[in-house]
Amino acid sequence: AIRMAANALSAGDIILIELHRPGPRHGFASRGDQLGYIAVEWWEDDFAAIQYAVGRGVIVVEAAGNGAENLDDALYNTPGPGFPAGWRNPFNRALRDSGAIVVGAGAPPPGTHGRDHGPDRSRLGFSNFGSVVDTQGWGREVTTTGYGDLQGGTNRDLWYTDQFSGTSSASPIVVGAVGCLQGIKRAAGAAWTPAQVRNWLQTTGSPQQDAPGRPATQRIGRRPNLRELAPKKIEIKEVKEHKLEKAEIKELKDQKLEKSEIKERKLELKVARPDVK
Repeated sequence: AIRMAANALSAGDIILIELHRPGPRHGFASRGDQLGYIAVEWWEDDFAAIQYAVGRGVIVVEAAGNGAENLDDALYNTPGPGFPAGWRNPFNRALRDSGAIVVGAGAPPPGTHGRDHGPDRSRLGFSNFGSVVDTQGWGREVTTTGYGDLQGGTNRDLWYTDQFSGTSSASPIVVGAVGCLQGIKRAAGAAWTPAQVRNWLQTTGSPQQDAPGRPATQRIGRRPNLRELAPKKIEIKEVKEHKLEKAEIKELKDQKLEKSEIKERKLELKVARPDVK
């Protein structure tokens, strides 16, 4: 499915893998809880498919899993049953790297929907963590369709919930941020690469916070901040392409206008200056 999706997409498009799977701590079997579930790229076929998609320029966003696991644990250096010879642990990117953006689950601001899951952006207890986890989204209190508990009726798929959770709620939030960021670039006729997007998610945004028993050293990364992720240099470049004078560009920079405001200003200048192309 991952390969088929990648073949149907173009460079800069996005695949969301909103799945996890019982790992070695769980016993590789299905049971009533999710403890020990891990990100799917630990399995060779999934890793190869993700790597294939990233190689085509497709951005792959992958849930870290809800197993409460430290993905840096030496346990994950041992291959699972039937794994191919030469397999290496993909949670150690010094050994191999699928190129995916791996997403952990962080707490929303206390008081969201009247509930408190700990300090904002702290790791939620069920979220996997480790050096392979690049960024985080809300892992509690997410409002969405399906899983309905806010309305009545016979078809629950038509209801809304405000309690969607897990790395399954965190990862699509990151997809939304990446889609917005990519939209800015698409407007200029190009696309950010998977490596560029992952680097920005790792190095910008709102930092992870400590919670009792869940220190920020249990890495789930930063929460994306679109205002920071949409670099001013992109906006100024678009203005430059309209051949405005340097003084006008500097004025826009000094005012630190948002993209929409810059566009409005360009229109005003074009009316006042018909010679501007």
